[in-house]
Amino acid sequence: MKLHTIAPAPGAVTKPKRLGRGIGSGLGKTSGKGHKGQWARSGGGVRPGFEGGTMPLTRRLPKRGFKNALFKKVYSIVNLKTLEEKFENGAVINAEVLKEAGVISKIEAYGLKVLGDGELTKSFTVQANKFTTSAAQKIEQAGGKAEVL
Repeated sequence: MKLHTIAPAPGAVTKPKRLGRGIGSGLGKTSGKGHKGQWARSGGGVRPGFEGGTMPLTRRLPKRGFKNALFKKVYSIVNLKTLEEKFENGAVINAEVLKEAGVISKIEAYGLKVLGDGELTKSFTVQANKFTTSAAQKIEQAGGKAEVL
């Protein structure tokens, strides 16, 4: 394949409408815009969601629910399969170690949470703020420790 041989798929590119090119084209005179009105004018038309001055649907419907973002607990999360891949047997793993290794990009406000996806064959000492039940069980079964900070 060479750069000059690349072409779009058949039917992907359509020719533009040639407006105002005589009666025979079917798009002469008013160029497909009809007669007068705001749609025929330059820059005409209305914004998306405008319903001609009627109360818009989005404002007619009642509000529902709320976002409890102010009290949301945000953790840096990591799965057991990632720990299995990245670390050696007997390693002590915490949020700082994971950040240095590039596993997590930043340590969130509530610290580290370990999730139980994957299998463990190595034994680790994992120090985190929160563990899922399955993660703690798998760490213990592999001969490691799950220490809650």
